[in-house]
Amino acid sequence: MKKKNIILAFVLVIATVLSACSNYQFKPTTSFEISDFTMTDHRNEEVTLDSLKGEPWLAMFIFTSCTTICSPMTQNMKLVQDEIEKKGLEQYKIVAFSVDPDYDTPERLTEYLSRHNPLNESKWHMLTGYDQKFIEQLAINSFKTPVRASVTDNQVIHADTFFLVDEKGVAVKNYSGTGQGTDGVQYETIASDIEALINERLK
Repeated sequence: MKKKNIILAFVLVIATVLSACSNYQFKPTTSFEISDFTMTDHRNEEVTLDSLKGEPWLAMFIFTSCTTICSPMTQNMKLVQDEIEKKGLEQYKIVAFSVDPDYDTPERLTEYLSRHNPLNESKWHMLTGYDQKFIEQLAINSFKTPVRASVTDNQVIHADTFFLVDEKGVAVKNYSGTGQGTDGVQYETIASDIEALINERLK
């Protein structure tokens, strides 16, 4: 009798855990409408805001000659993608806006991304094909994040933020793209938020 009770209790615990996972609730923390844009990715293909709509996407701002946070950010985004792929999700994209578009050609962006060897490269769009003023304005107006070229060297000042954009083109949440411990990158949370947006769209 006791054995049956133990088994029943175990089954109830498992059912509770699975129910909690399936009922994960996404909570938006921002509502920034992204302005229209037309850009070129690392495959020399045109990417527009409209072409990204229809599924959620993660965005970040980087540049290939960055000597500080860009490479760690890109590596962390790769690890976020690993978590997304573990969930078997397919309807998402990862977008990296170059903040040094004059230098970052599609070829340089391709080489940069290859160094990080993402699990599913087809989901990535490394974007260029605009001028410095445009990306600075897009960053502050659409993502509420500063981008500013340095006056002393070839570096560009920008935040280490990851942005989650929903299927309508609205930035609904942001996360740290670097750091460690409790202030570090929330790989599983980001993947779960992507999953929740996909499930909501499919309802």
